[in-house]
Amino acid sequence: MNAIIDPAIGDEPITDMPPRPPMPGLPGLPELRQALGRPALALLIGLAAFGFAFSTEAAAAWRIWNTSTAYSHCLFVLPIALYLLWERRAEILAEPVVPLPAAGLLALPAGAAWLVAERLGIMEGRQLMAVSLVLVLLLAVLGWRMCLAMSGGLLYLYFLVPFGAFITPLLQDWTAIFIGFGLRTLAIPHVMDGYQIEIPGGRFFVAEACAGLRFLIASIAFGVLYALLMYRGTVRRTLFILASIAVPIMANWLRALGIVVLGHILGNAEAAAADHIIYGWVFFSAVTLLLIVAGLPFRQDFITAPPMNVTPTPSLRRLAPAALLAGLLALIFPAIAAGFDRAARVSLPAADIVWTMPKGCAGSPIEAEAPGLRRTLVSCSLGDLVASAQVFSPGSTWSAIGVARTMLTQEIEAEETSSDTINLPSGTWRYTLATGPDTGSVMTATLLWSQGSATPGGLGLRLRLARASIQGGNQPSMLLGASLRISRPNLTADEEKRARAFLEMFLRAQTGLTDQLGRLSAPR
Repeated sequence: MNAIIDPAIGDEPITDMPPRPPMPGLPGLPELRQALGRPALALLIGLAAFGFAFSTEAAAAWRIWNTSTAYSHCLFVLPIALYLLWERRAEILAEPVVPLPAAGLLALPAGAAWLVAERLGIMEGRQLMAVSLVLVLLLAVLGWRMCLAMSGGLLYLYFLVPFGAFITPLLQDWTAIFIGFGLRTLAIPHVMDGYQIEIPGGRFFVAEACAGLRFLIASIAFGVLYALLMYRGTVRRTLFILASIAVPIMANWLRALGIVVLGHILGNAEAAAADHIIYGWVFFSAVTLLLIVAGLPFRQDFITAPPMNVTPTPSLRRLAPAALLAGLLALIFPAIAAGFDRAARVSLPAADIVWTMPKGCAGSPIEAEAPGLRRTLVSCSLGDLVASAQVFSPGSTWSAIGVARTMLTQEIEAEETSSDTINLPSGTWRYTLATGPDTGSVMTATLLWSQGSATPGGLGLRLRLARASIQGGNQPSMLLGASLRISRPNLTADEEKRARAFLEMFLRAQTGLTDQLGRLSAPR
């Protein structure tokens, strides 16, 4: 290379180099329409079919997004996923659209997994497989190279599924263990009985809301978004996502311990626990801010703009078969499930349960809103409760029974829930307390009777119901409940204790309930 002297800056030599070519600009909407217009039309064919086949999953997700504070962030997932795709548009348009019809065969295992989840009544599994089938459709139409470039935004769609509630008991256990450890370390006198913690200043309960699930799920969704936007390396992304999982769990332990310690300092447990959810959001907002600050020094959010691909987009005639194959294969399994449901659909009379009225109580029927349901208003001197009994056909899966129980306990609408068991001669009843500003306090005891005996539920029952729905069964299932409502959401420990005792008093009076259930659920 030749060195020249620039008189404007003195005798400093300057290397004679050709000018650096300018960076290509980022593509805009016209380029997106040109490259993805025809693939979008082909995708609409499959998505329209999916919208019809999986409308139940979409409706269930929408209901939870709007009623559960743990999953309200799901409303922002789709806009965020679209933004991630827009932010990666240069990398996406650098890849060609190469239809991969054989990828549509992946709809068979995904659809089979959906059918298993549907028969077992696992809505989260159905929703996860529905999202997976959408990704299979995209892979079949766009090809693996473009889908790999879109992977961040596409995989983020899994946060549309309100999953994770099954780990709540584990989170409760960890929180209770940490509180006990902290109280022993601080030498604060206490007595622990499971999730019940009693100190001189009062009593605390590690409820499901105290498990920190709502903060954990929101933190993971944020952590994945932050990692995709700020980092390019797999190691840094993985480490930040792991931090977004571990930090909120440990922060929730500290928050819960802090509430109990504050109750000890104030000498009043109720004052310390007042508005603890609001304080929790403030606390976790500060924790999230610290997580952001800690991750900033390692950022890699530079933007590269590779040149657009100049390969012509395939014709709609070539794209449509890939979309049709993936869509048709995915629809096979909802059709099979619909056939099982039609075969199991029989007309059953309402559950003819005769409730024994304790002394000082009187019963009157209430109009039922569901088939096979009979409700009774029980008016006593201590208050009023509603007793209900609903019968399900022998071919019913857990989906129908689980939805009925959730509607009875009003857990979805509640802000906080806690559960326990009540052991009675008629069986083990599930006790649920659901509270919230809109619902007040709803205390419900439920008993599930299936295949001739009381059952607590669980995977074993789901498997038996699924097998009966496929092979055919002759024993109906029944769901019994006793529900008590109080307009105020914030009950004292004594108020809850008295209300629960009222429920137990009514249930203990049902001495002939087992015989009635055995007769009504006899093989037909």
